[in-house]
Amino acid sequence: MPTAEKRVILDELTEKLKSSSALYIANYSGMSVPEVNELRGAFRKGDIRFKVYKNKLVKLAMEEVGGYDEIIPALVEQNAFAFVEEELSAPAKVLKDFIKDNNKPEFKAAIVDGDFYGADKLDVLAAMKSKNEIVGDILGLLMAPLSNVVGALESQGSNLVGAVKTIAEKGDE
Repeated sequence: MPTAEKRVILDELTEKLKSSSALYIANYSGMSVPEVNELRGAFRKGDIRFKVYKNKLVKLAMEEVGGYDEIIPALVEQNAFAFVEEELSAPAKVLKDFIKDNNKPEFKAAIVDGDFYGADKLDVLAAMKSKNEIVGDILGLLMAPLSNVVGALESQGSNLVGAVKTIAEKGDE
């Protein structure tokens, strides 16, 4: 049974897992303190919660919440965790950019909307569209037929006016 102090952290983790739509795990072994702080700053800019927890506490929270069986084996070595509610691909984009410049940290795994993504899927996750991009695409698709109908009505109206004019002119002759 965890101590009272660890129980508070466990409850915090459990709430974060319940309220998050995605969880990313990165191994920060070999990173200097300034590098870790720079990475934290990059996550903070994206409004992403990024924190280091003991693997054992994370495992207990995952078991309590359920649905994290596939990612539990990644809970070895020194890990940091990114919790996301809205922009599910944002941590992948931050990690990809940071790794490109620093060759660290090592992306280990993620659970996004209940789906498991292994260490080889960082590029796939980073390429995912954000919620706002998807909404924009849907609105664009919905607006296209409407603008086509308006365009067709306008062109039909101008043709109709032209036809009525021609008939009226013929009637005058």
